[in-house]
Amino acid sequence: MNVKELLARYATGERSFNGIVLKGANLEGVNLGGVDFGRADLRGANLTDAFLSGANLSKANLQGARLKGAHLSEIILCGSDLTQATLEMAHLNESDLSGALLSGANLCDANLHMASISAANLRGANLSGAKMGGVRMWKADLQGADLSGADLSEANLCEVNLTGANLNATDMSETFLTGAIMPDGSIHS
Repeated sequence: MNVKELLARYATGERSFNGIVLKGANLEGVNLGGVDFGRADLRGANLTDAFLSGANLSKANLQGARLKGAHLSEIILCGSDLTQATLEMAHLNESDLSGALLSGANLCDANLHMASISAANLRGANLSGAKMGGVRMWKADLQGADLSGADLSEANLCEVNLTGANLNATDMSETFLTGAIMPDGSIHS
């Protein structure tokens, strides 16, 4: 299926495109709210400024995808592969990224307010300036991540691994850190 056919079928009310293959597709600015892209192959796709709020992308392959400024609120990305993806300034409020692979992803200035990112791999991810108030990141791997200037107020970071992470100017007021491995390797009690 190509992009034109996808958009035509979506316009007629179809929402289930489970397992669709759209590697490198240009979906910039499209409105696909509520779409089911579970297990989809969207490697390298351009979803810049796309509207996908309420969509299901669980276990989707989004390696290297461009999602800058995309509207992804209340989206399901459980177990998805977003390795090296660009999510700069993306809106991920109340989204579920549990178990997602986000190593090397760029989430600079992204809005992740109240998102669930438990057990996700964020090794080396850029989260500088990200708005993450109330985020749930229990057991997430943030080794070497850049969290400089991020808002982590009231976040749950219990048992996260922050080894080598940059926490310069990070707002961690009322953040839960029980059992977290801090940047220097010490365990927060």
